[in-house]
Amino acid sequence: MFDIHDLKVTVENRAVLDLPELQILAGRFTVILGQNGSGKSTLMKTLARQRPVPQGSVLLNGKPIGSFRQADFAKKVAFVPQHLPEAPGLDTRSFCILGRYPWRGAFGRWLQRDHDIVAAAMEAMNVTGFAATQIDALSGGERQRAWIAMALAQQAEYLLLDEPVSALDVTHQIDVMEHLARLNRETGVAIIVILHDVNLAARYADQIIGLRRGRTVFQGSPDMLMAPEPLAGLYGHSFSIVSHPRTAQAVALSN
Repeated sequence: MFDIHDLKVTVENRAVLDLPELQILAGRFTVILGQNGSGKSTLMKTLARQRPVPQGSVLLNGKPIGSFRQADFAKKVAFVPQHLPEAPGLDTRSFCILGRYPWRGAFGRWLQRDHDIVAAAMEAMNVTGFAATQIDALSGGERQRAWIAMALAQQAEYLLLDEPVSALDVTHQIDVMEHLARLNRETGVAIIVILHDVNLAARYADQIIGLRRGRTVFQGSPDMLMAPEPLAGLYGHSFSIVSHPRTAQAVALSN
């Protein structure tokens, strides 16, 4: 579990996050929602130790996140950023193999199991056909799926994904979200995802955290969020709620 207390983050004299208390439970599929500039990526980077904790505390399974050795933390937390860095000189398979380094290191003995894990992750993200292609030569959506495959190969307890479907077409969005949901159900790995599509969030999440201007304005189930008042409080905009004609699931429509 991520346990946050009195977390305050300021960037260029501007308060980006002010979270007195927030818990993200282990084994859950959690989606973080909010307008642009609401602090979603800052929160995700803080959880992933990509940004220091300037004030307050962030605990992982009861321990300050800064107290973990890097390799031990990488066995707990895998992170895919919103803006993907370049990876020059690596083909897609070599890049995905990097996910196993927390477990084997640069000089450890690689087992067939490691190669099987990498192959399964690549297949799950439909990038096996690009195994020999330089990762920086892939399209934006293909690179995004390759990064997710690398994170899957890491087999961490928590998988943090900052807008993982933003560059994907609708078919691949559903494929990725279905795989993440199945992974969560079957293995118990905690999925923490930033999304912009409230309906996609409601379809897959079992916990939703809503941020607005750096503060938590919603925390609960999709059923609790999918109503006009909570959505208006999160986005500052009015919505109508209708039922999906096939599944009867609540769908939010912008007014």
